[in-house]
Amino acid sequence: MPYLQLDVNDHYPVATKQLLAKRMGDIYAAIMQADVKRVTVTIRELGEGAVWRCSAEEPVPGALLMCDVRRGRTAETRAALAEALIACCVEVLGVERLNVEFTQHAGDEMYHPLLGGLSEDWREGE
Repeated sequence: MPYLQLDVNDHYPVATKQLLAKRMGDIYAAIMQADVKRVTVTIRELGEGAVWRCSAEEPVPGALLMCDVRRGRTAETRAALAEALIACCVEVLGVERLNVEFTQHAGDEMYHPLLGGLSEDWREGE
């Protein structure tokens, strides 16, 4: 954890996805005060017509970024992260109508074999 899972309607070259993962990891680490080695990014290329944003009119293609994170950050910090990640996805992938959702977890709900096992709860200045 954190786990950043992006669902999109398109397919992208591996180099583009690697660039996006690098930038998203760096953004996350800086804003959320976390070790970048904890960040996992997935880009789920679901294909044309797989992700839709509903409205009073007809649904339109969309994208969704799910962020599973350790709890403890303020709403303002999470909003800043969402805005930065959206800007990154727009710049690198050209996605439109991207929503971001957060699920917050206690540290001990995450296990990192390379980082010593169960995570600790997040603390400011980490």
